[in-house]
Amino acid sequence: MIEAVIFDFGGVITTSPFEAFARYEAERGLPADIIRRTNAQNHLENAWAKFERAEIDLDAFDGQFAAESLALGAAVRGRDVLPLLSGDLRPEMVAALQRIKARFKTGCITNNLPNNAIGSASGRTLYVAEVMTLFDHVIESAKIGLRKPDPRIYRMMVERLGVDPQQCVYLDDLGVNLKPARDMGMTTIKVVSGEQAIADLERATGLSLRYG
Repeated sequence: MIEAVIFDFGGVITTSPFEAFARYEAERGLPADIIRRTNAQNHLENAWAKFERAEIDLDAFDGQFAAESLALGAAVRGRDVLPLLSGDLRPEMVAALQRIKARFKTGCITNNLPNNAIGSASGRTLYVAEVMTLFDHVIESAKIGLRKPDPRIYRMMVERLGVDPQQCVYLDDLGVNLKPARDMGMTTIKVVSGEQAIADLERATGLSLRYG
């Protein structure tokens, strides 16, 4: 019996930044996937991980990311990568979230960056804020100093929601972040597209989440 659905935000409620990474690399003649490979290298303690835990500031992140990417083939300034992160909201996922909230507890676990690390348009910020109110509880890595895939962040969420992990569905676009949730007993969904995620959610929850 499912009692709660827990979402990642970027790449789940919004589109994945990976397409923006690829465009940036192609436009500048950089090695393919240099940004993703830099993020994945030493993923628990690299510049990206430290920035998402708010352990370093923007200037330190900028320089450390450049050094880490250079070691893999080309220097990419961390400051230049940040604007690529703001994906577009997926309206079909927001609609599904609204329907889920009417029946289940909802949570969001997001690896994010310190406030004001990425400038964004005020209209989008307001829309995102409205979406965030659909979650009963939100955990942001930069605010608590923990980030996925640290198992503690998942335990914190189920404690806040007051549910057993075996009664939860968890969605994320990264397999490395799904594993701890699955190990705890959660039903996990790897998000490749909005349509695929909604179909998998319908099977997991028994709800009809699509219009029409």
